[in-house]
Amino acid sequence: MTAAPSLMASSSPYCIKIDTLRSSSSSSRGLNSISVPSSICACRCLSKNLISCRPSLNLKLKFLDASKGRGFLQIRNGEFGIRHNSSKIFTKILVARADANQVEDEEPVEVPEDHNPESLQQQKSSQLTKRLIFGIAIGVSAGGIVLAGGWIFSIAVAAVVFTGSREYFELIRSRGITSGMTPPPRYLSRVCSVICALIPLITLYKGQIDVSVTSAAFIVAMGLLLQRGNPRFSQLSSTMFGLFYCGYLPSFWVKLRCRLTAPALNSGVGASWPILLGGQTYWTVGLVATLISISSVIAADTFAFAGGKAFGRTPLTSISPKKTWEGALAGLTGCIATCVLLSKLLSWPTSTLGAIGFGFLNFFGSLFGDLLESMIKRDAGVKDSGSLIPGHGGILDRVDSYVFTGALAYAFVRNLLPLYGV
Repeated sequence: MTAAPSLMASSSPYCIKIDTLRSSSSSSRGLNSISVPSSICACRCLSKNLISCRPSLNLKLKFLDASKGRGFLQIRNGEFGIRHNSSKIFTKILVARADANQVEDEEPVEVPEDHNPESLQQQKSSQLTKRLIFGIAIGVSAGGIVLAGGWIFSIAVAAVVFTGSREYFELIRSRGITSGMTPPPRYLSRVCSVICALIPLITLYKGQIDVSVTSAAFIVAMGLLLQRGNPRFSQLSSTMFGLFYCGYLPSFWVKLRCRLTAPALNSGVGASWPILLGGQTYWTVGLVATLISISSVIAADTFAFAGGKAFGRTPLTSISPKKTWEGALAGLTGCIATCVLLSKLLSWPTSTLGAIGFGFLNFFGSLFGDLLESMIKRDAGVKDSGSLIPGHGGILDRVDSYVFTGALAYAFVRNLLPLYGV
């Protein structure tokens, strides 16, 4: 390929015109270089060689600088140009994608090299404000729903489960995972999401999970086996795990809140609770256990984040590089301290040792759920499971710490605490 570059008059300070752009058929298989004299640019950071992979293409790319100026490089119909609207260029790397068979212009690809510190600080501050506002709103709403209990609580859990299962199956269909497996059909994923949402409601009505989950697994498995084409085991395994992860495990929160109806007789809050709102009998073991469990998980996440930021040095696992042993220890301490403190305020469980054990289970359940969701997102190649909640990502990003915690909390109260800890 030969090119005769020359400066062309323009209102923009940097512009090149290539009078001739030719390539022989023998050289089209390799990489061809277009040489650009550095005298056309006031700075020295722009590369002198621009690489073209095809003899005939329409190409356009953009670059950014620290002064927020923008520019672009364009090759179209034999003309090659670099334009910039600022006096200084800080970008050192230009990246482009081109296809010889494409006629229309491609979307420009931007590669920011340097960032404005003030802009980054404003962006972080705005993101933190969003997270704080929506976090408080979610916390207040969740507290009211837990206090309401019954069908209100179960319907809220079902709505969260449905949204979370949709996000899960979208992750399963992402390129990062489907490159090594066959995802389930989209229609079956939607059916499975509906089934997952029905399981918490059936749990409230019947009190049992086993029959509903077994029936759902049978329906889904038959749907996979009878589909057109060749059913794959990867489809079965990912769908069955979706039923377990998105439907079965969250239903234990309904069992914990709504099915443990023994009254927490020693609770001082229950003694002063208005009779019109249910009186002392309204404060059941399930309500108190749910409030303590959710509060301890929030404390674990908060203390782990603060401790990791302040003292984090040793990586915890490669699944989530930002998590550290120091942060995990701080989270465990905060979780146990919250359980013990709330057990004194609510007089449940009556044993301090029981409160400490409850804190251990809540922490490890939340940590395992968080790491599991991080592993799914890492394989899917995404940062967040969705974008439903501004500043927080998707539903799974917010409830991942609670997926296993409900089952562990229910098993602990039901089977390990004598007389439910009363």
